[in-house]
Amino acid sequence: MKTFLIAAKYENFRQASEELYLTQPAVTKHISKLEENLNTKLFDRIGKGVVLTEAGQHFRSTAQTIVAKYDEGLGEFERWQQGFKKKLVIAVAPQIASSVLPAFLQEFTFKNPSIELLINVLKSFEISEEIRSGKANLGLTRLKPSHLDLSCRIIHEEEVVLIAPPRFDQTYSECQLFEDYRLITHNHPEYWDPLLGDVKHHYPKIQTMKVNQIEITKRFIEQGLGVSYLPLTMVKEELGRQTLVNIPNDKITPPQSLTYILTKTITKEAQQFIDFFQAKMATLV
Repeated sequence: MKTFLIAAKYENFRQASEELYLTQPAVTKHISKLEENLNTKLFDRIGKGVVLTEAGQHFRSTAQTIVAKYDEGLGEFERWQQGFKKKLVIAVAPQIASSVLPAFLQEFTFKNPSIELLINVLKSFEISEEIRSGKANLGLTRLKPSHLDLSCRIIHEEEVVLIAPPRFDQTYSECQLFEDYRLITHNHPEYWDPLLGDVKHHYPKIQTMKVNQIEITKRFIEQGLGVSYLPLTMVKEELGRQTLVNIPNDKITPPQSLTYILTKTITKEAQQFIDFFQAKMATLV
């Protein structure tokens, strides 16, 4: 049936054989055997090509359903063999996936060995749709969704700090920093527009550079390419190693960075993860 579906997609046995890594005679044999079992022709042979018959077109949707159910059942059986009884799909923003999540997941999987975890790293604005469509059980994001049919709550609030290259210390002023360096902006999905307006109000001559990823922003700052406002949990490790430094605020009052958890229907294993994640995030305050 899988061979039939690929052949039906191309209406070409040679292309089907290339995608399936089979010989063309093997594809022909699969189709002939399926036609024999169904007692009907699925393809009309026209010269060197093929086209679906009316029966082939009708059977196509049936084959898709059967193959999808087979793959689903096989996946469930493989998870059972590995000792998993439940599956939890988490859609997570890159900023969270690259900072606090890895250490938390190690402990969660140790305490819950029967739960299979699938982590989908997505842009913040894509996560709510992943939850709405049922592709993920819960989402962790730094951006509040606009969809009203989702449950959304703040699971963590943290300080946003002004981060500079390691050559400076806390005696260096905010004003001096903005005179010497570009401000790297828009690496966080939610707080930059009002924050940038406040900075430009106090420092109208400041130069800026947009970088849409926090990890890249940190590397740029380390190399002396600019400074930025970043969530504290995202730079804790670098501050500890002194590869980045935190400059005290003067005229600018940075916003809080919020972490949201999104759900549509909360399963037992999703609630287990939410309780665990919330407790762990509380230890970061």
